[in-house]
Amino acid sequence: MAKDFYEILGVSRSASQEEIKKAYRKLAGKYHPDRNPGDKEAEAKFKELSSAHDVLSDPALKDKYDRYGHTGDAAGPGAGGFPGGNPADAEEFFRNFGGGEGFDLGDLLGGGAKRGKGRAGARSRPQAPDVETDIDVPFNTAALGGSISISVGGRTIEVKVPAGIDDGKKLRVPASATGSADVYLKVKIAAHPYFRRDGLDILLDLPISVPEAILGAKVDVPTLDGSTLTVKVPAGTSSGSRLRLRGKGMAGADQYLVFKIVVPAKVDDRTKELLTEFAELNPDDVRANVAWE
Repeated sequence: MAKDFYEILGVSRSASQEEIKKAYRKLAGKYHPDRNPGDKEAEAKFKELSSAHDVLSDPALKDKYDRYGHTGDAAGPGAGGFPGGNPADAEEFFRNFGGGEGFDLGDLLGGGAKRGKGRAGARSRPQAPDVETDIDVPFNTAALGGSISISVGGRTIEVKVPAGIDDGKKLRVPASATGSADVYLKVKIAAHPYFRRDGLDILLDLPISVPEAILGAKVDVPTLDGSTLTVKVPAGTSSGSRLRLRGKGMAGADQYLVFKIVVPAKVDDRTKELLTEFAELNPDDVRANVAWE
């Protein structure tokens, strides 16, 4: 008699999809042939786990299994128990209870096997459970897009990084590329020496002197694409104000210059006299409209 898929995975019939997935990953990692070379019992156990997971993780297949798998009510070769681990019997089951539509056996077996209507295809080697790992991505690569190289099982794989990807996002490398399992790379974006991100916008702190802030100036600034622009600092610029460089951010967004007025640590007597005179000529109360007044 075919084994119960729920018992194979060690979950209850009311288990959620997340519980089913978690149970499969734990057991598949334990019994995968790559970790048990030459162990026929482990290979057979892994095949059972794969068949159970492929059915119970698919809502439509799970519903058929729950309705017909153990009732004995269904007519045809699949009656009296859902076939476990026999591709030909599994195909016959879905042909009888799939509303007359042909069923792709490759989906049941993890996508590796394909068949023509009415006959079972050859079963592929079981796929290892998904792998997730962190990966460091250079700031400019994450901002502008590009590729990074990873090594999986002795293979070097180029992974495309879309422009503007956020920290914490995941990149998927399919099993067809790794030769073993789907690999999910959790992106950790490296810090930049002077740029920082605000969504798709790029921010750059721009130090300016007191005379430059008061009188205005022209300064050279770097941009994300490696070019240098000459920009005009407006006269009367306050610390913390911004100047937008259109289209110089990520994916067509903007770059902002954030002005930081740098006050000299020491001034001579003549400078003090000039500043005193300046203050007398410009008696502005800069705290006139603050919230606490």
